Amino acid sequence: MLKKHIALALLVTLVWGLNFPVTKLGLRGIDPFVLTGIRFSLAALPWVFFIRRPAVRFQYVAAYGVIFGLGMWGVINYGIQLGVSPGIASLIIQLSVFFTLGWGCVLFKEKIRRAQWVGAGLALSGLAAIIATQQGNAAVLGVLMIVLSALAWSVGNVIIKASGVKEILSFMVWASLFPPIPLFLMAWWLHGAAAFEGLPAGLDLTAVLSILFQVYLATHFAYWGWNSLLKTYPVSTVAPLSLLIPVFGIGSSMLILGERISTPTLTFIAVIILGLAVGLCRPQIVHTHR
Repeated sequence: MLKKHIALALLVTLVWGLNFPVTKLGLRGIDPFVLTGIRFSLAALPWVFFIRRPAVRFQYVAAYGVIFGLGMWGVINYGIQLGVSPGIASLIIQLSVFFTLGWGCVLFKEKIRRAQWVGAGLALSGLAAIIATQQGNAAVLGVLMIVLSALAWSVGNVIIKASGVKEILSFMVWASLFPPIPLFLMAWWLHGAAAFEGLPAGLDLTAVLSILFQVYLATHFAYWGWNSLLKTYPVSTVAPLSLLIPVFGIGSSMLILGERISTPTLTFIAVIILGLAVGLCRPQIVHTHR
């Protein structure tokens, strides 16, 4: 990799890692589904009026938007609100690697190597240990929500692979049109009018900066940067760099939010990262990131 591309990869993974504690700051005063709905509204508007629609079938754009916006990010934010630490969330979401490999095997007849089975076993054992050590039903449910979001992310990866899209930024902008309404409806279904009544008070400077970070850095810039790398280098070179996301996510959560992680949990985190490293050593399917 050229030095400028290594710098770009580091910057993208840093932004994605930071996105977890930064999102947590926004969740302090705003419903998770409302916050996510605002994020994708701003990711789409007014940009759809200036960026040409991607040259793929529109059902791919709509399906990806709903799965990525509601199924992944809405559920991630809900899991964090339930008690999952942003650092742990940034790690668990990486399990989408193995879900994606599974879809590749089932849908695209790709072979899963022995190392990938071993990696999946290690990562899942670490995840099971983290779930077992969670205190309270809400925290356990939160972890399961993050696992569900990882599954949704893997479905989104399959949609991108099936669509054959080349204009990733255009695809992301147009796909962002579709999740806001389902997200706002989910907020209403779970919490009624209360999810929206507190919005004016919740939109303080911290929340506004959190939203702007999510929209313009974590969505627009990071997706452009990551997919630029995927176009330049083999997937086997780029994909392992995603392991930096939970490293930055956990580290920044400790610095920004004052998270404290116990020694046993750190051990389980190391097991998951080891499993991801083994599973990613020669990936068989393109794995895109938030």
